[in-house]
Amino acid sequence: MITPPWLRIALEEYDRGVEEIHGAEHNPRIIEYHGATTMRASTDEVPWCSSFVCWCLMEAGVYQTQSAAARSYLTWGLPMAHHPYGSIVVLRRGSGSGSQGPDVHDAPGHVGFLLYENKHEFQIIAGNQGDRVSIQSFERDRLLGCRWPG
Repeated sequence: MITPPWLRIALEEYDRGVEEIHGAEHNPRIIEYHGATTMRASTDEVPWCSSFVCWCLMEAGVYQTQSAAARSYLTWGLPMAHHPYGSIVVLRRGSGSGSQGPDVHDAPGHVGFLLYENKHEFQIIAGNQGDRVSIQSFERDRLLGCRWPG
């Protein structure tokens, strides 16, 4: 299986152990992720999953949304009916409906890169999962979209 360059970069960040610094200090690497967005947050306590995806794509030389909003990736790239390894996965955050729908881009969401899936769940690598770059599994019913650079 060929690893896309943006996923290789994300996995390197995972291996580095990037995580938030609680308190008055902020992790400069996370601030660097924020620099890939137009928001350019200056704290590691601002949600940063989209900043991480933007930064990884930028480092790989791939156009990205430059948005700190996870759901900005719902209209980026190409929609994928199947879910290739390394694709960008956008997930619903929270348990409600209404503003949680896929057409609401500023509603809460989460975004990361697909590592594995089965009929019940997705496993993704993302920033701001447990305040760090980590690998976690999510139920399939949280999926809003799967995208590929295009």
